[in-house]
Amino acid sequence: MTGLSTLCYIEKDGKYLMLHRTVKKNDVNKDKWIGVGGHFEADESPEECLLREVKEETGYTLTSWKYRAIVTFVSGDGVTEYMSLFTADGFTGEQIACDEGELKWVDKKEIDRLNLWEGDKIFFRLLEESEEFFSLKLIYDGNGKLLKAMLNGKPMN
Repeated sequence: MTGLSTLCYIEKDGKYLMLHRTVKKNDVNKDKWIGVGGHFEADESPEECLLREVKEETGYTLTSWKYRAIVTFVSGDGVTEYMSLFTADGFTGEQIACDEGELKWVDKKEIDRLNLWEGDKIFFRLLEESEEFFSLKLIYDGNGKLLKAMLNGKPMN
């Protein structure tokens, strides 16, 4: 089974807007901190999905964003997710409460202290180190343990 989704890290004053996933039952991201985003609806482009999901989850309308990467998640339980990864540095509107957890602005230097997926730590590093578009493949074992990471088709250490 495959899925298509977007994930966005909204930036402001050296911080990212993070979502602490605490609400949904049977949530693969339960208790993890992630960016905002979600699954594509019929006929949406990555950008249309991005704008809709950010608006639904945060109340913000993005005015400036950048498509940074395609991340292939192999979950180990038969699901592969192709995630379009964005960063955004411009938005308008008032923040709303998110029905999937708590939204919090977190200093970029503090991000790696949060309960993150192992692979997310890799793409945070890549987002900081490079302006180039990248393709990252993350292979998990089905229990949330990262087995292998590949950057632009080559194994990472």
